[in-house]
Amino acid sequence: MTGRLATPVMQTAVLALGTALAGSAAEAAGRLNFYCSAQEEWCQIMARGFEEATGIDVDMTRKSSGETFAQVKAEASNPKGDIWWGGTGDPHLQAAEEDLTEPYISPMRAELHPWAIAQAESAGDRTIGIYSGALGFGYNADLIKADNLPEPKCWEDLTRPEFKGHVQIANPNSSGTAYTTLATMVQLFGEDGGFDYMKRLHANINQYTKSGSAPIKAAGQGETAVGIVFMHDAVAQTVAGFPIVTVAPCEGTGYEIGSMSIIKGARNLDEAKAFYDWALSAEAQNLALEVNAFQVMSNVAAKKSDFAPDLSAIKLIDYDFKKYGSSDERKRLLAKWDNDVSTLPQ
Repeated sequence: MTGRLATPVMQTAVLALGTALAGSAAEAAGRLNFYCSAQEEWCQIMARGFEEATGIDVDMTRKSSGETFAQVKAEASNPKGDIWWGGTGDPHLQAAEEDLTEPYISPMRAELHPWAIAQAESAGDRTIGIYSGALGFGYNADLIKADNLPEPKCWEDLTRPEFKGHVQIANPNSSGTAYTTLATMVQLFGEDGGFDYMKRLHANINQYTKSGSAPIKAAGQGETAVGIVFMHDAVAQTVAGFPIVTVAPCEGTGYEIGSMSIIKGARNLDEAKAFYDWALSAEAQNLALEVNAFQVMSNVAAKKSDFAPDLSAIKLIDYDFKKYGSSDERKRLLAKWDNDVSTLPQ
């Protein structure tokens, strides 16, 4: 990739980490094939920041977490990627279960929140938490008013007849955000109730997107009234100047632990470990604020934006990451959604 991003925060990260990494990764000065499942701008600044800190050239590929998991699995016999950073934790956990990723214990673990370490321990240290964020939705206040729609406050509101054609969500086969939504409904309402909800929601969906954050971007542009996304993505649209109102649904909601994994058989394993360590540092995680990424970061010393959703004020379910990140359960739920929901008329 070409081009450089030089920001004050990035420069701080480079100065703080350059010396520490010089004796290991920088001496290797090789190449890193970086699969990224976060927003494009965040992927770019992480790639460029690591290059600046280490001298290691980074080739970055950005895809949603479901797509990246499919690519890692397809390339298992001849891995092309070295490290996979970002995206919801469920596909990372599935990759760990299917022996597609390498165990690694970083010396940075002592600096992390317990939930990040718990994510690693549940996967035999084949992945680790890098950020957290709650699921919800956002709506375009101007469109809601113009179309004389009630302001939605709950999941159930989005199934009301007046919202037909006004709601957008990603496809859970390609998007970790949408899979988290599916798994959340099953945990919130029970399997029968959860799929009943997804069927009623389906009747109001105007488009299933490939990317999890696309629905709220469409809402910001006035292309749909409501986008179901992680709340930090909705906040980012508000901060960017769009008339988006972020909602924590009244019934409660699930959340993600965005994760990072080293791909099994990585050709550039030393560089992958160097990136892993660097990405867990507070300095690297602070780069999120440069691109309006408002997740809660896993390093306890990382900065938090005043715009970031307060997870302690949101009614969160006890999301079962181990169960819903398992290969069999994920495949089963997606197959059931394909057969019972996506085939219904709208």
